[in-house]
Amino acid sequence: CLNQELSFDYSCRVFEDAGTPFAEPNMRTLGLIDTDGYFTNAALLLSDQCEHSIKCAVYAEAGKSKFKARKEFFGSILKQLDEAYDYISLNNNQNSTFDGLKRVDHPDYPPEALREALLNAVVHRDYDYSGSTIVNIYGNRIEFISIGGLVKGITVIDIMNGVSQPRNTVIAGIFYRLSLIESYGTGIQRIMESYQNTPEKPMIQPAPVSFVVCLPRFGSHSAPLAPEAQVEAVLELVEQKGYVTRKEVEKLLGVAKHAAIGVLGKLLESGKIGKTGAARSVRYTKA
Repeated sequence: CLNQELSFDYSCRVFEDAGTPFAEPNMRTLGLIDTDGYFTNAALLLSDQCEHSIKCAVYAEAGKSKFKARKEFFGSILKQLDEAYDYISLNNNQNSTFDGLKRVDHPDYPPEALREALLNAVVHRDYDYSGSTIVNIYGNRIEFISIGGLVKGITVIDIMNGVSQPRNTVIAGIFYRLSLIESYGTGIQRIMESYQNTPEKPMIQPAPVSFVVCLPRFGSHSAPLAPEAQVEAVLELVEQKGYVTRKEVEKLLGVAKHAAIGVLGKLLESGKIGKTGAARSVRYTKA
C-alpha cells in the first residue's frame, strides 16, 4: 500500500465484537501486513483511510426522473457495510396483511437478500478501479452495482451453482472469519432462495466491468397475473415443494386471502391438486 499511515479504529471494534484478535501478529496472518512489515492494499480497505465508498440513491418511481435522496458512505469497508445496510433497511418498508384478526407484516424485500447482495457487491468488486459501489433504490426494485465483471472463466451458471473464485481472497477470508459470509459461493444462491415462492425473481447481470444484482420488490409487478398464469404458477410451486399453504399462494400471486382461496378452489375442483389437514394445518398437495 502506498499509504502506510493507516488507522483501524472501526475495524478494531468489529474484530473485538466478533471475539477475533486484531493485533499485529494476527494482521500478518490475515494478509494485512506483508513479510517486510508493510501494510497491504487489503489493509487500506479495512482502514479508516479507505479511498473507496458506497453511494446509495433513492428514486420515487421505477426510473431516475424523480430523485428523492442520496447518501455516500466512507471509511473502512466494514463501516461502509454497516451504515449502507442500515440506510437500505430504512427504505425496506413494511406492508401489512390480515389473517383473520391477526395482522401480518411483510417487508418490501427479504432482509437476507439485501444483506447478501450488499456483501457480494463489496467483497467481490474490483478495487483496482476507483469508482464507488452503487446502490439504486427504485419504487419497484433495488440495484446493487459493483465494479468489475465476473472473474475470468466463471459464468453466471457457475455462480448460480455455487462455484466461487473470490477476486479479493484476503478480504473474503477476513469476512469469513468475522462470520459475515458463511462459506464461499453461497450468497447468490441465498438471494434466489429468498424469492423462491414469488412470481418475480432477482436478475443477475454481469458485464465486462460491472456486476449488477437486481432485487424486485415483493408484489411490484405492474399487473396481476392472468387466471391461467395464476393456476400455472401455483401448480409449478406444488410440483417443486410437494405442497403449498394458502399463505404461500397469497405471497406467490400477490393477492388477498379470498383470491388465493378462489384459485386453490378451482384447482381442487379440477382434480389437479389434493387437500390434507384442517384449519391452520391445511396443505394443498400434488394430485
